[in-house]
Amino acid sequence: MFVKKIRKSYIKELLAQHSMKNIKKRSIAISYILLFFYIPSSAQGAVEDSISEPTDSIKHLACYSSGKHSFIHQIGAEIRPGAVFQTNDFLRGYTEPGKEHRYFYSLHFKYAIQFKPHTLVDRVFQGTYQGVGFNYYNFGDKRQLGNPMSVYLFQGARIAQLNPRLSFNYEWNLGLSWGWKHYDYDTNPNNVVIGSKLNAYINAAFYLKWMLSRQFDLTTGVDLTHFSNGNTEIPNGGLNLIDFKLGVVYNFNREEDKAKQVYTPLVIPDFKSHITYDFLLFGSWRRKGVVFGDKKIASPDKYNVWGFNFAPMYNLCYRFRTGLSIDGVCDTSSNATAEDAIVAVGDDPKPDFCRSSIREQLALGISGRAEYVMPYFAINLGIGFNVLHGGSDLKSVYEVLALKTEVTKNLYLHIGYTLQNFHSPNYLMFGIGFRFNNPTAKIYR
Repeated sequence: MFVKKIRKSYIKELLAQHSMKNIKKRSIAISYILLFFYIPSSAQGAVEDSISEPTDSIKHLACYSSGKHSFIHQIGAEIRPGAVFQTNDFLRGYTEPGKEHRYFYSLHFKYAIQFKPHTLVDRVFQGTYQGVGFNYYNFGDKRQLGNPMSVYLFQGARIAQLNPRLSFNYEWNLGLSWGWKHYDYDTNPNNVVIGSKLNAYINAAFYLKWMLSRQFDLTTGVDLTHFSNGNTEIPNGGLNLIDFKLGVVYNFNREEDKAKQVYTPLVIPDFKSHITYDFLLFGSWRRKGVVFGDKKIASPDKYNVWGFNFAPMYNLCYRFRTGLSIDGVCDTSSNATAEDAIVAVGDDPKPDFCRSSIREQLALGISGRAEYVMPYFAINLGIGFNVLHGGSDLKSVYEVLALKTEVTKNLYLHIGYTLQNFHSPNYLMFGIGFRFNNPTAKIYR
């Protein structure tokens, strides 16, 4: 409504200044009128917001471009030959002489959307893009490892612009893989790295991107990859890889003039620092190795894990927030034991597994958190220790790596993983989070 009033008053002023006595003056007036009616609806909303509260640049920040033409659509393909980190005897070929697992290759196919270079969000988040991908891996051992495939989400952005057509970038991938030949006591006993049919796929890449033409980009770089089941099954040795990638990206609707002027200056509104409050509820399940005699054996049980995090986070800028988190957990595997009493099964002794009391399953900790914020996603890192705990298993330092996926302005999905004392696998964290006192609206539409 406010914009319409401005239009009317402005048009009257134009008519007063330009008497409509000749064609030239009529053309000037008509062009101004058409200009006002051509403003896209979402841009009008941004104008209304900025007029209603001009002092709050964060709350009403909006993208300069809107609608179906706000994105560049991309498809890409990559080949990644690489090497396997030799982390255990199975990969080194000791368990089956002559069968080493040193090298592999993978094929990747991707679809992505990238914010156009003339938009504000592109400038704030350094050429960010995001999408979905599919891959295929070949380790040269279909019998013991299989030829797994993955579906995954990915996101990347520019780290540095080296020249108008060459940039240094990063990208992360997170997804689910299948098609493994996993550990089996009878049929595949040597494979202690992959213990389940489904495994998480985690990848981080650093690469160079060349803008070859309006449509095509060439990418080359280095990737680090991790496969594991998050301690939901045993064994869970995990598989770690490093590779070199070579890829090509086709841009469907990148404009030539915009491609040449990607890095022209654009004023970014000042960010108003503030504190938000994140509250997370999560749950998962895990397997556990229990000490029995002089060795650790796998418990046949699956244990539930429940918890919460409450984290006041200080938002320093558009892309970074930090704070402290209060972390509560109930891990039903904590302080589980294998009793000395033995149930004899023929000549094979079998331990009697026992769960601990509820008091020994609870802990309350404090962790420092740092969060890298991007459109749709945020990556959260944390290191903490349990202040209150009911047993020795929970007397530890813990580390958290999590991905938050935005659903609405104040609601997000959370998937994370924790380690214990920087090396021991702990448990997954599947949760839903709520963000309070959040004045920052999305600057992307």
